[in-house]
Amino acid sequence: MKLQQLVYIREVARQGLNVSAAADALHTAQPGVSSQVRLLEDELSVQIFERNGKRLIGVTEPGKQILEIVERVLQEVDNIKKVSGEYSDEASGRLVVATTHTQARYALPLVVKQFKEKYPQVRLELQQGSPAHAAELAAKGRVDIAIATEAIADFPDLVMLPCYEWNRCVVCPPDHPLLGMQPLTLEALVQHPIVTYDFAITGRTKINKAFEAAGLEPNVVLTAIDSDVIKTYVELGLGVGVLAKMAFDAERDNNLRAIDAAHLFESSITRIGIRRGAFLRRYVYDFIEMFAPHLTRVAIEEMMLGRGQEK
Repeated sequence: MKLQQLVYIREVARQGLNVSAAADALHTAQPGVSSQVRLLEDELSVQIFERNGKRLIGVTEPGKQILEIVERVLQEVDNIKKVSGEYSDEASGRLVVATTHTQARYALPLVVKQFKEKYPQVRLELQQGSPAHAAELAAKGRVDIAIATEAIADFPDLVMLPCYEWNRCVVCPPDHPLLGMQPLTLEALVQHPIVTYDFAITGRTKINKAFEAAGLEPNVVLTAIDSDVIKTYVELGLGVGVLAKMAFDAERDNNLRAIDAAHLFESSITRIGIRRGAFLRRYVYDFIEMFAPHLTRVAIEEMMLGRGQEK
């Protein structure tokens, strides 16, 4: 059994049983991947993948168990490499963060700047997507950490580190009648077309729940995964926007006005998700503390060991 063979079968599974895609991802040739998968199956005397001719169509029951073990083995191999890197060259490496557009656009810029000033030799990558996608990438070990809201709680393989609490605001043109309402109510808001987040974006559920609890049906005319897109369409007069409060800046968004809506919707908590059992290099701890100062290395290690409190 070779380590390379384990890498191959994991990538084949990750690529939806597409051997060609797995070969491309691993920068190797498709026949070589197929051959090594077969050799491993022969050595183990068990089929990992179900086949229809030469095409892979599923994972066998023993294959599922083998792949679970392979994930753990390869995670430990990755940990060994990270330990080596920590002591051989502690100021360089690679940090991959999966997060949402809102976090990347509004919460992370100053943190990224501070981090790059301290670790200029570390290659920092931000991968943007929905909260669920970011959490899934972290759970599968494809990124070092995920920064998202609520969705991280759906992945038991992740340790959840609570960062900060946030809520929403309503944005509208400067002459909009809602600006004269003190305080803003859901009953008033439901009288206007609404532009807000797509269902894939964390926080949309809490918006819906607020209207449902009040027995109201919002007129959502447009949804987006990007706060800037929401504001653009509000500027065009398509409706009022409901978005994360952090995504509004009075100076930058001078064509719009914001109304605090924290009293209308339940607040949300942004969390960092880290795969259980992962080895974190020093610069990862520093990045997390820059983003959430209360998450010191000691606090993170306590939670990683299951002794701290995940909320």
